[in-house]
Amino acid sequence: MIRLLIADDHAIVREGIKKILALAQDIQVEAEAVDAIEVMKHLDDGVTFDVLLLDLSMPGVTGMSLITQIKAQYPAFPILIFSMHNEAQIASRAIKAGAAGFIAKDSDPEILLEAIRRVAAGRNYIDPALAEQMAFDALMPPKSAPHAILSSRELEIFALLVAGKRVNDIAYILNISNKTVSTHKLNLITKMKLHSTADLVHYALEHKLFA
Repeated sequence: MIRLLIADDHAIVREGIKKILALAQDIQVEAEAVDAIEVMKHLDDGVTFDVLLLDLSMPGVTGMSLITQIKAQYPAFPILIFSMHNEAQIASRAIKAGAAGFIAKDSDPEILLEAIRRVAAGRNYIDPALAEQMAFDALMPPKSAPHAILSSRELEIFALLVAGKRVNDIAYILNISNKTVSTHKLNLITKMKLHSTADLVHYALEHKLFA
């Protein structure tokens, strides 16, 4: 039996995952967490899990930082990222940080089940569409692309802005202040030498980001 720890701050998402997993005889949800603090508490309590299914956009500590923290304390513990961001660069950063797998939240249920099983077995799994893009980027790395120099948090906020989220929405989703979101927004626009959210949307469409 694969014992799963689900980390996502949205109850409706956790319930949806549990309904999908209820159809599988070999996967059991052992515990749930809504932020990084709860994730680390479950791990530090000594409960045995086979896989952590982790959302990158939880409140507090960012997903990338949490991956690094977990791998520093529990190097062999498998982490599967389950993210609303289906962008190859974000997936690549997560894998480099130590995640064993990455799938998007709009993936088919069969992909979720396969990914959990693969990661629990000590293997890696990346959503096929993302894997193809990551392979292409490895052959022709977009080093000159302005978005390549963004931090993980800036890239995350970039994706949310392109998705139509306003500063207040992003602050709520990421559980950070409006001022912090505005600062990140200004920084990423400056780094990319753009001028507005409309420019960001146009850039994302032109470079086929967050599709």
